[in-house]
Amino acid sequence: MKCENCSKKECSKKQKNDDTQSTSVDALSSNDGSEEKNEFDTLANAKILLSDCLACDSCMTLEEGARVFQQNQKEFFRVLNLNKKCDTSKHKVLAVSLCPQSLPYFAAKFNLSVNEAAKRLCGFLKSLGVHYVFDTTIAADFSILESQREFVQRYQRRNQEEHALPMFASACPGWIRYAERVLTNLVTPHICTAKSPQQIMGSLVKGYFARQQNLSPDKIFHVVVAPCYDKKLEALREDFYTALYNSAEVDCVLTSGEIVQIMEQKNVSMKDVTEVAVDSLFDGLKEGDVVRHDGKRSDGYLEHIFKHAAKELFGVDVKEITYKALKNKDFQEVTLEKDGETVLRFAAAYGFRNIQNMVLKLKKGKFFYHFVEVLACPGGCLNGKGQAQSEDGKPDRALLAQMEEVYTAIPARLPESNLHVQRMYQDWLEGMDSKKVQDTLHTSYSAGSQSTSSLDIKW
Repeated sequence: MKCENCSKKECSKKQKNDDTQSTSVDALSSNDGSEEKNEFDTLANAKILLSDCLACDSCMTLEEGARVFQQNQKEFFRVLNLNKKCDTSKHKVLAVSLCPQSLPYFAAKFNLSVNEAAKRLCGFLKSLGVHYVFDTTIAADFSILESQREFVQRYQRRNQEEHALPMFASACPGWIRYAERVLTNLVTPHICTAKSPQQIMGSLVKGYFARQQNLSPDKIFHVVVAPCYDKKLEALREDFYTALYNSAEVDCVLTSGEIVQIMEQKNVSMKDVTEVAVDSLFDGLKEGDVVRHDGKRSDGYLEHIFKHAAKELFGVDVKEITYKALKNKDFQEVTLEKDGETVLRFAAAYGFRNIQNMVLKLKKGKFFYHFVEVLACPGGCLNGKGQAQSEDGKPDRALLAQMEEVYTAIPARLPESNLHVQRMYQDWLEGMDSKKVQDTLHTSYSAGSQSTSSLDIKW
């Protein structure tokens, strides 16, 4: 793969064990040895490599690389230790949000049910000093609902607006980085403006929840546990930072594998951890059993948007979706026929090989899809490099198969059926068509939008 805006340089998506070209977190650490030792000090040196990130380092500035490395265990432990000191004015409320695609990893790895895994992970995090542990499924509800509405609107404007269709999904930060830095204006106008579940969760925690708890957003340290390293990059976007409060929506992203590293270094077994119910954003409530959205390996954008569009645009109730695999299992097509005509043509394109083929068709004017669910990882989000890799840096196929089995067994829930979401649209967001919805749940994408100077965020 060549980066077209990097003088045709090869993107160096190196293997994890390529130590000669990779940079470790220690090399960019500002710790000069004078920091006060604390109980987390021995845990703070776990390394991540730039090559773990799907975004090639040809498309990442040095400053961005440094800021990615700041989102490591050491930063998490720094805040935990700060809360143990007497100066309460500097204390932070620690909130951790769990991605649905991370939970099957813990369930499969430790031979637990997904509900046991969620509760034991919550118990472990709270034993470290975390105050709240949330499930990001509610944020995915919002993201899917907004994506559904945007697709219908784009479809209705397709004859008036050149870039209305196709619409590309916006939930995968590896894909977004590649689109902005490499594909530029060819693709960016086509990306759905709905924020990803991670960043909507950031708005919920630093906005809705902060208001409920009468807290300033900067008093909350928000950590997301995610399947991939690219989520760290996403948290750094300047549009997900509020200058008024000097506060990012997501302060730190830790991968599932990094959480396991913490457990191992503290000699904690998941099976010995006390189960604690996951918290809800709503006072006095706890989360029930884990649920997911339709879609075998992702948050199910394709399935939900397809069914919604079929009903809204053509009055067709689609009960089951039939996927047609094309060149490989990671490029699949779904179509809707009406009166002998194909009226909707959707695709799922996972992995950069399929993404490049898709873009080539777009360049040649031979792209006939209305919507594409694009994910940078072959196999989807469960196969994120932060959780589905063996020690030699290769995919752990046996573990991935177990995770897929666990994930598909989780009961699916329609985002429209979440009463909390419907109430929040009215009570917090001032209605579904309000300016606040646009400001809170949407963003924009543009060619080369993240310059070095724009990332001067204080962490």
